Amino acid sequence: MNAKPKSASEATDEPLVATTFDSPVGELTIIASDRGLRAVLWPADQEKERQGTPRVKEMSVATEGENDITRLAALQLEEYFSGVRREFSIPLDLAGTELQLQTWASLASIPYGETTTYGGQAAALGRPNSFRAVANANGKNPVSIVLPCHRVVGADGSLTGFAGGIPTKSWLLAHEERNSERAVR
Repeated sequence: MNAKPKSASEATDEPLVATTFDSPVGELTIIASDRGLRAVLWPADQEKERQGTPRVKEMSVATEGENDITRLAALQLEEYFSGVRREFSIPLDLAGTELQLQTWASLASIPYGETTTYGGQAAALGRPNSFRAVANANGKNPVSIVLPCHRVVGADGSLTGFAGGIPTKSWLLAHEERNSERAVR
């Protein structure tokens, strides 16, 4: 992560822009401030917004448009989906609880093409008994793919909850497995 995540109490009223990105797993909505990426949202998130229950609150206040961050995010997502990008280097502008921010930051350390469990992630955070809280924090990860929560699986290796849906999680993991040799970043 390039930008230090903020706690929920430090969140600003900075203007946000939203742009769409057509990907192999559906249309994603990229939301950013001028400071960094705030969200990468799934088609299901757009439906929740229409129903008045957005998964990421910023979705309802972002205006349509682009900035340097949304353009960089779109470029790096394109590289990821073409199989040549392993890690993202987009400044982030996240807000959450201390545990959420720690959990999200730890996602960046899960190697491309590999998985860990919620228990493994909790242990790596020094909170071995907090795997349910870590799983819950992962479920609120606003920047899916960029911070790869799809690389976290159940204790038995099963694919569990993912905002983009289990078929999408499966696709992303298979995509990384197919491209792990040729991805260079």
